[in-house]
Amino acid sequence: MSHIAAFDAAFATCPLIAILRGVKPDEVEDVGEALVEAGFTLIEVPMNSPDPLDSVTRLARRFAGRAIIGAGTVLREDQVAAVAAAGGTMIISPNANLRVIAASAAAGLVSLPGIATPSEAFAALEAGATALKLFPAEAASPAVVKAIRAVLPKEARLLPVGGIAPDTMGPWSAAGAAGFGLGSALYKPGMSAAEVGANARAFIQALAA
Repeated sequence: MSHIAAFDAAFATCPLIAILRGVKPDEVEDVGEALVEAGFTLIEVPMNSPDPLDSVTRLARRFAGRAIIGAGTVLREDQVAAVAAAGGTMIISPNANLRVIAASAAAGLVSLPGIATPSEAFAALEAGATALKLFPAEAASPAVVKAIRAVLPKEARLLPVGGIAPDTMGPWSAAGAAGFGLGSALYKPGMSAAEVGANARAFIQALAA
């Protein structure tokens, strides 16, 4: 199965990306286990976390076949190769750097760039993006999602990221959001695996509702 097909299957199971900004390698497997047990299938370690590639490697090894692992805040082409070498298959960025998107696509990796406008969205898709991250969602609204979705190809997936909580997902989903990236409402540095698991279950329950 290709990395894209594996992502598509995981996304269909649970379209929520767990963003573990600030996680440390010595705790990442316990946090990952709590997420996977709750039903999460997509896990991101931002590159501005401590030793992020070590965490990516640990997660990729531990959860092979159970979850798709990737890195966030990927800003340069050389980082794409480094994430792939560490075992990551998702390349997530806060911006729409067309070179990073193209490098990810050329390597057969999942590309999730950040976009804020239709122009960025179409350029990212043309460069090979797998799905689009609406970032920061705090600066947008469900009405913005609805307007962008009206012009995007039907199969294009748009995921609001930033400030999403279990009780705020409904309006975004109704407007056409395909999924979400979840940050501090799911994981903050210092949280125990048990706390992350409880937060994860709250998101899963809200998604089902």
